[in-house]
Amino acid sequence: MNKRIFLERLQKERDAFEILLNKAGFSRRMTMNGVLGNLSIKDLLVDILVREQFIADRLAEIIHGGAYAPAASNHAFFEFEETYGYPDYESPLYQKGQIDHLTIYKHKNIGVDEIVAQELSAFANIVSCLEKITHEQCLDFDLYHRIAEQTYRPYRRTSLEIRRWLKSIKAES
Repeated sequence: MNKRIFLERLQKERDAFEILLNKAGFSRRMTMNGVLGNLSIKDLLVDILVREQFIADRLAEIIHGGAYAPAASNHAFFEFEETYGYPDYESPLYQKGQIDHLTIYKHKNIGVDEIVAQELSAFANIVSCLEKITHEQCLDFDLYHRIAEQTYRPYRRTSLEIRRWLKSIKAES
């Protein structure tokens, strides 16, 4: 994989996700519970936001020569979350694919528009950082896989839930 192809794939996945969010519609629908258990589209978007912020921060560390190591102990794991405000998604202590309800709860009083703005900014930071990183760094740090894990794989999982929910709403009306 090369960086240009990966960026194209990332943007294609992003476009598909944004089209679905636009299809979901207005703010009231974005905050209705029931998309996944008692979670709303906004809640699922918060999950995506913090995952994107996680990987954007790791990319910025790479650019600035920082060294990230996944938390290997419970103490380090909790310290990481306290420091950054989100879990260490790459730690072996974090259950892959899980939604962090505490992070969603922290964002409960933030409006949908602000969540969307923050999420768009996090995605833009990922793209900007990735453009600055060399292909060799991408390979050395396994960035294609790591970025996919925090961006378009969650887009796909969330999209499935949103489509299922939209279909159930349509069937009810």
